[in-house]
Amino acid sequence: MFDNLLIAVKANISTIRSIIKTNEKMREIDFENVSLYTEETKTILMNIFQDIPDKNNSRVYDQCAVVTRLYAIYESFVEDLIRDWLILLPSLYPDYSDLDSKIRNTHKNGVGRLLQEIQDEEENDEDKSQENKRYSHLSIEKVVQGLFDGKTGKHNYQLLPDAFLFHQQNLREGTLGKLLADAGIDKTGSWLVNHRDIKNFLKEIRGNQTTLEKELNILISYRNDAAHSTKTEDWLGFKPLLELCDFVESLCQALTELVTHQVLDHKKLIGQAQEIGRITRWYDQIQVAVLKPSDNCLLSVGGSLFLVGDSYCQLAKIESIRNQDNESINEIETTPGMEVKLKFDIDARKNLCLYQLIT
Repeated sequence: MFDNLLIAVKANISTIRSIIKTNEKMREIDFENVSLYTEETKTILMNIFQDIPDKNNSRVYDQCAVVTRLYAIYESFVEDLIRDWLILLPSLYPDYSDLDSKIRNTHKNGVGRLLQEIQDEEENDEDKSQENKRYSHLSIEKVVQGLFDGKTGKHNYQLLPDAFLFHQQNLREGTLGKLLADAGIDKTGSWLVNHRDIKNFLKEIRGNQTTLEKELNILISYRNDAAHSTKTEDWLGFKPLLELCDFVESLCQALTELVTHQVLDHKKLIGQAQEIGRITRWYDQIQVAVLKPSDNCLLSVGGSLFLVGDSYCQLAKIESIRNQDNESINEIETTPGMEVKLKFDIDARKNLCLYQLIT
């Protein structure tokens, strides 16, 4: 549902990792014994490194670039995730009055604030071009239209994302949780701390000597120092910068699964998704699950299912199916009580519930 956002995050972070590794390798080459190279190679290296800064200064600039970019990726991802969630909500709740009261209150208050912001821009920024105005893309009509349509019972109402994205502070854990909760995305804290990627990072990288909250505060602290300070006494080395990349990627993965899970919950309530069974055995080496169906459904090779558990929600593609006689088949109509072997394109685990969208 939100795969494109996550793919973009991973691509951006992969680029950062490559730059970190490349810069570190360049520093290593610069300080190696150049006598080992041919004269031609020495000349090339001298041309490359004649203006290179010393190791410490270059690492300071690496850190400033990395932490600034990582925080921007994280904050933009959160805002885009909320936008996409809000675009989906009217299809899950055709009647505006059925939305949670917190969502409706945030929408109403946000519309009021946007109207004030637009008025302030018109009164105080007359000398600025439209491109330099933060809300130049919005008109008063567009801001109030979704609220008017919702309040008057129109079924194709829209929730304006700008009305939900006001935040003056950095997205620390508390601010992140509130921003998501005001848009109707609940249980953020418990989901994140129990997500497998976050837990693995805190255990394997940090040795359980820290918390999600502390790690996020550290990233934001480094980012603020990079933006507002010129001190160069302390800098992060090659490995810690790569670890920050891992942390942000894990956090975005966990948030994606959280919102996907909440969409799936809503779809189940309105009959757009059904739970079809549970994984009773999981063969990790061959990525095969034994499914015990709890309902009738049609499963096909190439089709997809959502795998759902505690702080776990991923879309899995079915690569192969074997029936109770261990015969390879292209599709099967399941019935409660039978056993089916499914090979997925991702890792899974025992006791995950399987959901299928109903179209």
